[in-house]
Amino acid sequence: MVEAKPFVAGQNRSKCLIFIVLNSIFFLSISVAQNSEQAAEKDRSCRALRAMAKVYMACGDYKKAQPLSEQALNAAKKVNASDTELCACLLDLAYLYKNQGSLAEAEIVCQQGLNLQERIYNENHPYIAYTLRILNEIYQGQARYEDAANALERAMTIMRQISPNDDQAIAPLKIDIARLLVTQGSFAKAESCFMEVRPSIEQNYGPDHAYTANVLGSIAALYVLQKRYVEAEELIYRTLKIQEKVYGTEHHFLVPTWLVMSEIYQASGDYTNAKILLEKSLRTVEKQQGSQSPLKGDILSRLGQLYIANKEYAGAEDVLQRAVKGLESSLGVNNDRTAMALNNLAKVYIHQGKFSQAQKLCQKALDTLDSVFDQHHPKVADVLETMVQLHRKTGNVEEAARRQQQAEEIRARNQVAYRPIAKNVQ
Repeated sequence: MVEAKPFVAGQNRSKCLIFIVLNSIFFLSISVAQNSEQAAEKDRSCRALRAMAKVYMACGDYKKAQPLSEQALNAAKKVNASDTELCACLLDLAYLYKNQGSLAEAEIVCQQGLNLQERIYNENHPYIAYTLRILNEIYQGQARYEDAANALERAMTIMRQISPNDDQAIAPLKIDIARLLVTQGSFAKAESCFMEVRPSIEQNYGPDHAYTANVLGSIAALYVLQKRYVEAEELIYRTLKIQEKVYGTEHHFLVPTWLVMSEIYQASGDYTNAKILLEKSLRTVEKQQGSQSPLKGDILSRLGQLYIANKEYAGAEDVLQRAVKGLESSLGVNNDRTAMALNNLAKVYIHQGKFSQAQKLCQKALDTLDSVFDQHHPKVADVLETMVQLHRKTGNVEEAARRQQQAEEIRARNQVAYRPIAKNVQ
């Protein structure tokens, strides 16, 4: 089964439509011959609505795509469309909800689509593997990383039964695994996975393809986490060049790239350009995804970090309070992204002398991370280092030393290799 390539938004809608025909991102938009003309007629109106929705989704216009996708699903149910068409409607909508950050809704319809697929096909059909990849991303957004790992493991098991390990169809699945390993803090294993599959991606998709750029951007983000800024900068500028050629210079698909670039600027002390990119990302996300987007909360958290680095504590407190509120609303309190926003806000309170409030936030962040990851995750070290600052400020030298030792042990462990949560993900 050949991997469906991501959509590329061209200069006009007709180019988008042509690309859709050739490179459908929706792995499960199944079009099969029906047993009768009557059955085909029932599916036809649903497929037309889905096709229009895909035009908008190809260009990243999810707001316009949503009503069309929902109408397609409602029509499929109303006219008693074929199971394959109903399945396609469910999974297209799941993908759309996921990209909008509506993770609870995405999970519901994705699971319905998966259950229907399992009735239509055998349990080792490649369509199911592609659905599991979508489900993996939903689970990651919900901080359900073991569930995400299990979904990818099952997908890989399916694909290895029908494709050799070095086949093009398996390469994107390995990229998914590498990204999950990054999230789990397993940087060394993630890099190994990226390096193994990168040549296949560049060869099969082409060096200037949007998906190739997406992969390069993920590797650059990993390098930033490893503080390898020179290597990260080289890759992220290549990513940006490709994406600007494909999407244009202001498209919201570029936001992840701008965020990586902002971190590189901040690491070099260029706070001005880092702030420009963060504010640009914030405006773009608010315009495209609305005020409740989890990504908006992430950007505000990064902006707060920048304000702290520049000793603008009043501004940092404001944006970080907004970040925490937004992330708790969109992702919930038991999410590592929410925890890191709390940790950043605790840093502000330490500088402001609000030690009791800082202590509560640090402990809350640590408890959340303990429930999501194991005790050796790099984000746990981040919170421990904040607690070191707090205890030093309050004169608790012994506790500061204990927390410092814990953080250093985590950092040392991750310099070699980090054991991911899902031991069975290779």
